[in-house]
Amino acid sequence: MRSKKLLVIIPDGVGIRNFVHTKFPEEAKKAGWQLMFLNMTPFDLKGIGHSEIKLVPKPSACTDLLKRAKILIELDLFKSKFNDPVYEKYKFPVSSKGFKNKVKNFILSILIRRYNSETGLVKLRRKMNDSERKTGYYKSCMEILKQEKPDVVFCTNQRPVHAISPVTAAQDLGISTSCFIFSWDNLPKATKVLDTDYYFVWSEYMKKELLQYYPDIKSDQIKITGSPQFEIHKDRSVILEKDEFFDMYGLDKEKQYLCFSGDDITTSPHDEYFLKDIAEEVKKLNQKGYNLGIIFRRCPVDFSDRYNKILQKYTDLIVSINPVWTNGGGSWNHAIPTIDDLNLQTNIIEYSFMVINVGSSMVFDYVAKGKPCAYLNYLPSLTELKKDIREVYLYTHFKSMPDRNSVYWINDKSDIPLIIKNALENPEVVVSNAQDWFYRINNMHAEKNASKQIVDQLDSLL
Repeated sequence: MRSKKLLVIIPDGVGIRNFVHTKFPEEAKKAGWQLMFLNMTPFDLKGIGHSEIKLVPKPSACTDLLKRAKILIELDLFKSKFNDPVYEKYKFPVSSKGFKNKVKNFILSILIRRYNSETGLVKLRRKMNDSERKTGYYKSCMEILKQEKPDVVFCTNQRPVHAISPVTAAQDLGISTSCFIFSWDNLPKATKVLDTDYYFVWSEYMKKELLQYYPDIKSDQIKITGSPQFEIHKDRSVILEKDEFFDMYGLDKEKQYLCFSGDDITTSPHDEYFLKDIAEEVKKLNQKGYNLGIIFRRCPVDFSDRYNKILQKYTDLIVSINPVWTNGGGSWNHAIPTIDDLNLQTNIIEYSFMVINVGSSMVFDYVAKGKPCAYLNYLPSLTELKKDIREVYLYTHFKSMPDRNSVYWINDKSDIPLIIKNALENPEVVVSNAQDWFYRINNMHAEKNASKQIVDQLDSLL
């Protein structure tokens, strides 16, 4: 077996979750790869036995503006091409406070007017690469690549602007580049910032999406591998004994627990009221002879106190088990999951009979263990609503659901008790439909070992 070297770019916590805390390093080394991580996070990879090069990314401010223009232009083109106004909802409002932001927004408007076409986008992508080539950061990446001489550069995330320099430098040196599309909702949101030689996707469905949104990409550039994030749910070695898990988190061994998984404040600004509604209905069920409890797992980047009153009021029903992530200051880009949290999450799923949330991908984590999900789909009783969460289900990625009965739909507070009882007593139809959905968006052969499929595809690039 010839010597081969793989440089893996870790721009954020998502990369650590999928390619450090999974079977990926083991599978890569087993296949003969010399593995080097280009680590842009504060997480210490050497401390857990991996080879790493620490890099503090410094992309050009100009590149970031070009990226923002690219995303907005793509969303406009998607809206026109697919005749669907939903793409407007993927545009985040920008701040106009202060002179700097006003200048940036003015430049952004000029860029959008100038490059607002398919041919304009091609020029804009070139300008992003050229912008990075002028930076000291690009030169640092070039020196690293010349020194390390990898056969393949693989980026664990398609969207970070600070990954453009190492990818561009690799391409300028003639090194094969690839990236992983890390989530089921990424492509419709125009978050593909990197242009690489190859793209690794979850499924045939995602491959078709990639070709639909980016017709300049050729079919043979796309590799179907599944996602490593679900592997842990098939690993029985991390499952604690029930008594140990329940004692560790103060759970009542006589109760059956459902899980309420919180969303971030942007997705579900009234999440605490949904938790309150569920607690009230569970209390009523218990008065009728059930013995139920609620495990509350908050969103890893939600450090607000918005749930506190509910948690204090229902201490007899709700047990809060917080995610074990580093503090990301409320930002997904800076929060880093730990291996302990992956183990914790799969144990919570093991010992709860269902999950309830607003449109979360936790549906796939639960169905990987044969358990159902219920989506909240109503407005809480408030005089001042910040958002109608029902619009979440209009987002394009929910079109991948082959059957609407892949989840339970809680369309009113009064639906909660019946749905909980159905999930307890007769979840088979919903679970079966959810499995069809899961295998549609995540290659079914990768459920246990997507890492190996990714490594096999990396081998094919040599």
